[in-house]
Amino acid sequence: MDYLPVFLNLKNKKILVIGGGDVAYRKIQLLIDAGADVFIVSKELCFNLEIFVKKKKIQWIAKKFRPEHILDKFLVIAATNNQDLNIQVYREAEKNNIFINVVDHPDLCSFIFPSIIDRSPIMIAISSGGKAPVLIKQIREKLEAILPLHIGKAAQIAGKWRNKVKQKIYSSIDRRNFWEKLFRSNFLFLANRGNESEAEKYLEDSLYHNYHKTEGRVVLLGAGPGDAELLTLKGLQILQQADVILYDNLVNRKILDISRRDAEKIFVGKKAGNHLMVQEKINNLMVMHANSGKLVVRLKGGDPFIFGRGGEELHFLQKNNILCEIIPGITSAIGASAYFKIPLTHRNVSKGVTFITGHNQEEEETLPWEAISHFNHTLVIYMGKMKAQFIQDILIHYKKDILTPIAVISKATCPDEKIFTGTLSHLAELADKSEFPSLLIIGDVIELYKLFNVS
Repeated sequence: MDYLPVFLNLKNKKILVIGGGDVAYRKIQLLIDAGADVFIVSKELCFNLEIFVKKKKIQWIAKKFRPEHILDKFLVIAATNNQDLNIQVYREAEKNNIFINVVDHPDLCSFIFPSIIDRSPIMIAISSGGKAPVLIKQIREKLEAILPLHIGKAAQIAGKWRNKVKQKIYSSIDRRNFWEKLFRSNFLFLANRGNESEAEKYLEDSLYHNYHKTEGRVVLLGAGPGDAELLTLKGLQILQQADVILYDNLVNRKILDISRRDAEKIFVGKKAGNHLMVQEKINNLMVMHANSGKLVVRLKGGDPFIFGRGGEELHFLQKNNILCEIIPGITSAIGASAYFKIPLTHRNVSKGVTFITGHNQEEEETLPWEAISHFNHTLVIYMGKMKAQFIQDILIHYKKDILTPIAVISKATCPDEKIFTGTLSHLAELADKSEFPSLLIIGDVIELYKLFNVS
């Protein structure tokens, strides 16, 4: 071990920084956040450090370094481009047994700055000892992605109640079991959502009213339009915690690969004309697993509330007194059009957009097709491949211009995505060439596809 990881309390400690550029500014920001008293020596200061001086956040004590500057300091940071000066500062600090960091020179450091993930009071520090900073940056990004932004709230509440728990539960083993169970419960869910008062009430009830039953819950999660990297950050975090995942046919399997490894994964997908599992059974599965104390993720392609039966499932869960959270996803219309550079609205072309489903559009009365045919803005039809001929015929029947530009997009945002463009008179023909899942876009914005995708 080249370095011993420690966390220093720098509140009101005197810290000397030599250098006044952007690098020094970044270090000083961290020191100020930690409550340190910062003194700076530099010939000149960058704009941001000048602001700090004016606001009296730091003290500019000299333009030229002198050895006596370090004598009463807790630690010293050298952030200059002058190697001779850096070496001088290092030697003076070592001679006086003061911790020294010369930025980007590990051989001139008695301490180093790790990469930090701040979820105060939870802090995570990562370091390679200066050997692979880019690798550390990538590791930090991955950890940032899986840690909820409000997880520090849970730690703050726990710290506030620590003595009360100790007074109520005498056994250290029982206390540990209490905390472990609490952090697996809806307490963490409430704290992570920023509901501090509700989370604290949950802790109080668990402590004084012996709420020992582990409460389950369901999360309706939108997986996005296809590309696994379009999953939201919050979606990734909840997948890392899930006990059970009920997933649809349209969900990219790579998303399942980044979910919790030991989660029970149940395929409940539906294809056109082939329902592997009826909706009633899916509903009952969610309730059953939640009632057994599990975190259930109902993972849907796109967004749960855009033709995803999310509203029906939420209603069923609420009727059965199951706590339910909604995490939205990028709906396929937005993802598909964006990937092919088709703006669904454009102030010079289309000032609105209408989303409808083509699924089970068997009769003219199903939707107000006459009104739809006269819309002056973009029309997006989900699940329209099988009914493309009907959609084409009824729009033309109600006098929609047969030369209206259209696009059929299949497997949007995936490596094998395809787009077919033409006019309304060729809608059924182009839809027949596409693969499931496909999306129909009708309107003048398709002309912009040709403009923005010139090779």
